[in-house]
Amino acid sequence: MTAFSSLTGRLLVAMPGIDDDRFRHAVILICAHDDEHAMGLRLDQPAPGVSLSEVLIKLETPNAETLRDRAVLIGGPVERERGFVLHTDDWSSDEATMAFGDGLAMTGTRDALNAMTDVEEGPRQSILLLGYAGWGEGQLEEELSENVWLTADADPDLIFDDEYQTKWSRALAGLGVDAARLSAQSGRA
Repeated sequence: MTAFSSLTGRLLVAMPGIDDDRFRHAVILICAHDDEHAMGLRLDQPAPGVSLSEVLIKLETPNAETLRDRAVLIGGPVERERGFVLHTDDWSSDEATMAFGDGLAMTGTRDALNAMTDVEEGPRQSILLLGYAGWGEGQLEEELSENVWLTADADPDLIFDDEYQTKWSRALAGLGVDAARLSAQSGRA
């Protein structure tokens, strides 16, 4: 039996042979991981027909128009009606922000949405995501042993950019892997 090693603050990059369409070509940031569960946010899947400014206007958030061209992402299949703001740790909400990794944080309260529009006091970078990806005890470790995921260091440029169509291939390239050369079949030597 191997010692537990947390993946909090790291990226999961889906292998081509993943048998779950919800995670095909996914890049997921692990926000929490211990020996009982794991929670992450998918970084490459915009919610169809939803813009950040529309959400903020509907919630009567001040200065919502300033974020007109930004997408809302689908963070995962669990609790898709629940919103999470992934942001840099230069802003936090008392008792509601969970800091993790190197300079990252997540907040699931409305004040984080207000902070997103505050250029001077809010976080330097932020994303609104709906839902999350979750794993039960030992589930993520089993998927890793089955070569479902590769792990990578979290790169803030990759995390917060809006080049969603190429995040997967760029995450692989950061590992020295050419996406075009990956096989959809896995195995063990």
